[in-house]
Amino acid sequence: MTATRSNATGVPGYSETLPCKPESVRRARQLVDTALQTWGLPGLIDDVTVVASELVTNTVQHTQCRHLRIRVSRIAEDRVFVAVTDRSFTRPVLRSPSQHDRSGRGLLLVEALADCWGTEQRPFGKSVWAELITESTA
Repeated sequence: MTATRSNATGVPGYSETLPCKPESVRRARQLVDTALQTWGLPGLIDDVTVVASELVTNTVQHTQCRHLRIRVSRIAEDRVFVAVTDRSFTRPVLRSPSQHDRSGRGLLLVEALADCWGTEQRPFGKSVWAELITESTA
């Protein structure tokens, strides 16, 4: 795990490059737990963990990338930002699966839990991100 400073104003963040494999979902959860415990935000751990898990799972299942990068930042006192970056240019698609579909609900969970989320194209791929507001101000 790597602790980084996400910008010049000193906003704390944690990031890690992981192999694009199912086992990386567990590591992403650990990173989220470490960050939110450090920041004293245990009330957000469950929601941010689900969001991070879904974003990593989407990258693992829907890209041919060898690696992904997950970043968790406290961008303001009341906001946590999580992003997964990969080298695929294919944007994720919010689906409406039927009750019989066995998958396809990941982004629905992200949309339900996050205050906002989106995709940012990069010269080398994309980042899928979500922002969550702490319970004290939500």
